Amino acid sequence: MLNKTLYLASPYGFSEHSRLKLLPDFITKLEFLGAKVREPFARNSNIDTSIPGWANKVACLNLNDLRQSDGLFAIVNGAPPDEGVMIELGVAIALEKPIFLFRDDFRKCTDSDEYPLNLMIFLGLPADSWSDYYYRSLDEISSKNKAIYKWLKN
Repeated sequence: MLNKTLYLASPYGFSEHSRLKLLPDFITKLEFLGAKVREPFARNSNIDTSIPGWANKVACLNLNDLRQSDGLFAIVNGAPPDEGVMIELGVAIALEKPIFLFRDDFRKCTDSDEYPLNLMIFLGLPADSWSDYYYRSLDEISSKNKAIYKWLKN
């Protein structure tokens, strides 16, 4: 049985601290559950940013990785969440990929009483069970009652 591939959309690769201290916890947790993780900051670390056109090359590589992934795990911390993550989320919604959201940021970023973030962020999740696809802690990711565990094990 082949492992399902998850594209890990996050803002955690822009600082050395986040890249070295936060991202590994997510990658380890997801891999332990059986996912093959595509983490764009690591995958694009060899791009020479002094060459014109590098940004477009990174964006195209990320889009290709997302297209080839089976699902998306998006870290949606921030008020509002990172705009790059939001683009990747929109692409995953359009491609009808399974989507899993992580937010341990206590700030609300919404005008809805139903969702903790902008209602469009939840468009790719099942309306009646969206909270099964929404994670509030690292430990919750490995819960057998949550969607990612069930998705990766089936």
